Amino acid sequence: MNRTVRTAAVLSATALVMAGCSTGGGDADATSSPAADENGITTLTVGASPVPHGEILEFVDAELAEAAGLDLEIVAFDDYVLPNTALAEGDLDANYFQHLPYFESQVAEQGFEFDHFDGVHIEPYGVYSETLESIDDLPEGGVVGITNDPGNQARALDLLEEAGVITLAATDGDPTLFDIAENPKALEFIETAPEQLVRSLQDVDAAIINGNYALEAGLNPAEDSILLESGEDNPYANFLAVRSEDKENEALATLDELLRSDEVRAFIEERWPAGEVIPAF
Repeated sequence: MNRTVRTAAVLSATALVMAGCSTGGGDADATSSPAADENGITTLTVGASPVPHGEILEFVDAELAEAAGLDLEIVAFDDYVLPNTALAEGDLDANYFQHLPYFESQVAEQGFEFDHFDGVHIEPYGVYSETLESIDDLPEGGVVGITNDPGNQARALDLLEEAGVITLAATDGDPTLFDIAENPKALEFIETAPEQLVRSLQDVDAAIINGNYALEAGLNPAEDSILLESGEDNPYANFLAVRSEDKENEALATLDELLRSDEVRAFIEERWPAGEVIPAF
């Protein structure tokens, strides 16, 4: 059987907006649950970050999908905003790039009618520097790059607090920069989009970078970070997200099962043996 798979096609904002317009701007009538063709194969269009999500999906597509009656079209995104927009507008059947705190914040802020499956993998969050060997080497008045994404900013601040770099005030929700109670080294925090943090490394003393962007830039979180989040009891597992109306769709449930299979666990452990990516199941 000939199968066509679109992989690692990074969409621009303009291209996605055009695609969104073709769906009728997210009208409920413009979306439909994925269904099998006359050969019993269901094609699923899945948005993902290129690394590691895209690589994991490519493995599933090449090794597991056909036997399970699936054909994956993998569309790669280089940011954290457009994959959820594309899912809401019906351009995707699912996306695979986000963890629960980010997912919940986006659902609350944007009103997305989404659901999700269980966690597939964890990318430990890390602090990186081109000049420092240890987090303890941060200088007085040092400049630290940090994400402007609220869900991941809280994660970054928690990481710094656990390392004793700052102290956070008690809050009812996720902490932000305004909740830093003690900053002994008078560090200056520069907020930027998460995908820009790697590029900012040369301009700051350190930056706190999401695992997927570190990997895409050729950084090994387990070896190149000066501070790395623990994978144990980590609440930031990434999962397959879908529109609520499709949560019970058989093809999407099958894809979720494949993503959390023994074969995928083995692939993750072989592909990222130093713990750069950790199975969450």
